[in-house]
Amino acid sequence: MDGKMIITDTDYINWIDELKQRYKRSQIKAAIKVNSEMLKFYWSMGKDIEERQLENKYGSHFYENLSRDLILALNNKKGFAPTSLWYTKSFYCLYSPLFSILRQPAENLDNENRRQLADDFEMLFCIPWTHHQKIIDKVKGDSHRAMFFVRKTWENQWGRGVLINFLNSDLYERQGVAQTNFQTTLPAVESDLAQQLLKDPYCFNFTQLKEQYSEKELKKELINKLSQFLLELGKGFSFVGQEYRLSVGSKDKYIDLLFYIIPLHRYCVIEVKTTEFDFQDIGQLAGYTAMVDDLLNTLHDNPSIGLLICKEKNSVLARYALSRVNAPIGISEYDVSYHQLPKELQNKLPTIEEIEKRLK
Repeated sequence: MDGKMIITDTDYINWIDELKQRYKRSQIKAAIKVNSEMLKFYWSMGKDIEERQLENKYGSHFYENLSRDLILALNNKKGFAPTSLWYTKSFYCLYSPLFSILRQPAENLDNENRRQLADDFEMLFCIPWTHHQKIIDKVKGDSHRAMFFVRKTWENQWGRGVLINFLNSDLYERQGVAQTNFQTTLPAVESDLAQQLLKDPYCFNFTQLKEQYSEKELKKELINKLSQFLLELGKGFSFVGQEYRLSVGSKDKYIDLLFYIIPLHRYCVIEVKTTEFDFQDIGQLAGYTAMVDDLLNTLHDNPSIGLLICKEKNSVLARYALSRVNAPIGISEYDVSYHQLPKELQNKLPTIEEIEKRLK
């Protein structure tokens, strides 16, 4: 016998599958560990360059010389290009002010804040170096803005493309600034969490809309691009339904978009308006949230919140409207880019009919 045998035993096959999954997890952990150790090396190198003032000491070609000498010393070109070495100093200089307090005596910082800072510091070394380079390029020295994107990348496991998209869409400025009445309608801790989940404005540039579009077309595009829409809404939003029907007696009401916010254990009723905000929009949304609470909520669900996303809003009118509503509601605007040819080109291209005729 040559020793070759196909084992078909179910327990054996399941064990092989378990080993495969275990091996993949160990590969991921190893990759994260390697990335973390390399980033800590970059941090220490950047610290040396900054604290020893090596750029000033050795002149304008310092990074080219350092790159050449490290490649010769380590016989390894990977990670030691002059540009990458420049990023090590930027990496250290950008984040070190946020964590300098960790080097101070323990009595200067309570244990909870110290733990949070320590966790944030470790988080720095858990996202890829190429992500850090993109963040450094975009934040222009703003440490808090940079750390915001580090947290978001880690929490949501963003790839580089997703990170770049949010860096370009001013997420830091939009996050948590929607106009709401959460402080008066939700418990303090939940109010802060809910506020941080909402944005203003929402960026709908992923839609393929012409300059003139209807409310129906916008909502259709949001559903057609649901994965991007969920990405824009943020972590924790789960899609429940579009034109979601709620019936009371002989009356049917249809919610534009219904989501569930998993971290808050609440439904989120979203109404989309392609017009300017007006008072009646709030009344409609408050009615929908009340119906959801009555018809959909279980013992495990908190009262729902409403989100009105409109083309424009007058902040003063919005404040008046929200001040007299007991339901937790937020109001935001949206931005959208138009996919339309310049007018001077529109008459120069063939029509659909002409194209079809040529193809035949």
